[in-house]
Amino acid sequence: MPFANTLFISQALKRGNELGFGRISKVPFLGLGIATIWIILDQITKTLAQSNLSHGPDLLFGQLGFELIYNSGIAFGIAPGSSWLITIFDLLVASGLVFALFRTKRTPIAIGIGLVLGGSLGNVMDRLFRHNGGAVIDFLHSGFWPTFNLADLGVVVGLVIIVFYSSRTDQSAKAQKTRTR
Repeated sequence: MPFANTLFISQALKRGNELGFGRISKVPFLGLGIATIWIILDQITKTLAQSNLSHGPDLLFGQLGFELIYNSGIAFGIAPGSSWLITIFDLLVASGLVFALFRTKRTPIAIGIGLVLGGSLGNVMDRLFRHNGGAVIDFLHSGFWPTFNLADLGVVVGLVIIVFYSSRTDQSAKAQKTRTR
């Protein structure tokens, strides 16, 4: 089956070239694959947290551990109860991320976008398909930082990757301009 999927993608890439779309890069598909894997991991960990942490927090070292929290707001519990507005915003952001993903040719940027996209859609899935009143399941507890989940981690790590590699491009472009003067 994986061979059939690879063959299908390969034929689609060739067909896009024949239709005048130019050579379609494989980089965006890497980002989409990462987003898909991240969504799956996020949903599995949230299901495990929901079924195993209903009895209360499970602390490993001091304050570090797991605690089941339902967050109806955005990051750090800001704007509680605004799930539908947040969901619409997240879906718009996800659309923009897919557009950006198909415009990039840089693997690290595609990886970062994939993580942000997977994290964003992982939380949207909670709001739409879990029966938590539009809340997101958070369960990673540190004691010094608000409780978060794998989707949140993907968004933060993805943004760090995007900023880091974007700034490297900006620096190398400035260095190249300086050399050509």
